[in-house]
Amino acid sequence: MPLNGARIALLIEDEYQILEGWYPHLRLTGAGADLTVVGSGTKRSYDSKEHYPMEVDRDAADVSADDFDAVVVPGGFAPDNMRLHPEMAGLVRDMFQAGKLVTSICHGGWILISAGAVRGKRITGYLPIKDDVTNAGGTWVDDQPVVVDGNVITARNPGDLAPFCDAIIDYLETPDGDSRATSRSDDRVPAGAETGSVR
Repeated sequence: MPLNGARIALLIEDEYQILEGWYPHLRLTGAGADLTVVGSGTKRSYDSKEHYPMEVDRDAADVSADDFDAVVVPGGFAPDNMRLHPEMAGLVRDMFQAGKLVTSICHGGWILISAGAVRGKRITGYLPIKDDVTNAGGTWVDDQPVVVDGNVITARNPGDLAPFCDAIIDYLETPDGDSRATSRSDDRVPAGAETGSVR
């Protein structure tokens, strides 16, 4: 399997967008990832906007950047709730600073902002967060479904979940883990994804 046990944290909170939570969960697990659902610590299961539950494996306060190779932040209204719990943005911040892969889709970019992971990066997401991204020092991209900029991958909305997960899998299956933080050739970027400052 392409991911061969890559350790991925999927952040979750109430009112997550159901497809943005479950599609990466199923797709990345199916590709061989060791996926951990990480919650804020307020409960053991969180409901999507459509009231579909997702059970938590670990609380954000009980994990660290050392535990994972990548983190996925879904959208919906969940990022609003995540921002009330500093441990969640703190995990993303620590992973970003360690050169590990941080990813978000839709409103999930709010957590990347709180984590200080957008400054100097090309970022996409749900259009209403554009001003927040630019005010945080990011460069907004609105004409690409997925944007890959170094160790940051972002996508616009549920319609872009397939190329979003393609980009995550492509990044994590790069041979030699050290190369993930240094350089990659553009021909490894999935069709439809745009690169920013390439590693």
